[in-house]
Amino acid sequence: MSRQFTPKVVTANALLEGDVVYLTNADTWTRKLSDAALITDEADADLRLLQAEAQTGVVVGAYLAEMSDGPNGLEPTHFREAFRRKGPSNYRHGKQEQI
Repeated sequence: MSRQFTPKVVTANALLEGDVVYLTNADTWTRKLSDAALITDEADADLRLLQAEAQTGVVVGAYLAEMSDGPNGLEPTHFREAFRRKGPSNYRHGKQEQI
């Protein structure tokens, strides 16, 4: 018996900067999770992931990440994604300066 599909976003790392990026409804990349497209259809998710993986001059390591649509917008359902959106953990720079 297969698992029921759960909502996901396409995420990757920007090739030049290394920042975590998310695919939007307009098929562009954003650094804001709130602007990411929440995909609720498995076939659509697979297609958009294939399209993202083909953008080798823009992003690397594209994959589908489970998300939920919470009261404050999109929220990661796994600690890995919550950790990734905060940026590097070795010292405060980039997004961590704002914390």
